[in-house]
Amino acid sequence: MPSSDCPVCRTADIVCGKWTMLVIRDLAEHRARFCELERSLAGISPRTLSLRLRALEEQGIVERRTFPEVPPRVEYALTEKGRALVPIVESMRAYGTEWLGGDDDACAEVPEPGALTAA
Repeated sequence: MPSSDCPVCRTADIVCGKWTMLVIRDLAEHRARFCELERSLAGISPRTLSLRLRALEEQGIVERRTFPEVPPRVEYALTEKGRALVPIVESMRAYGTEWLGGDDDACAEVPEPGALTAA
């Protein structure tokens, strides 16, 4: 039984849910609205996306910003903790390209971690 103090296990608990790394990939470039994420994550149900965003928000990886407009506008963005996961996404992209024959053009471009700015 793995220890709950194991950093690999604790990280896996957060990021290994289906769609989680793809949400992080999409938010790595810029903040996005729910409908934009839903469009870019073809096949995700609105309920699943909502649950993923809420879980990431609870973990401090994603921040939700609501604008006082009519109709209300809500945007999601990575926090500093979330941006720290971008190198994992890049490693997954490199692995998939080299070892699984993935098409790098099929993924949204994720900027270098140093190039990210807090929007």
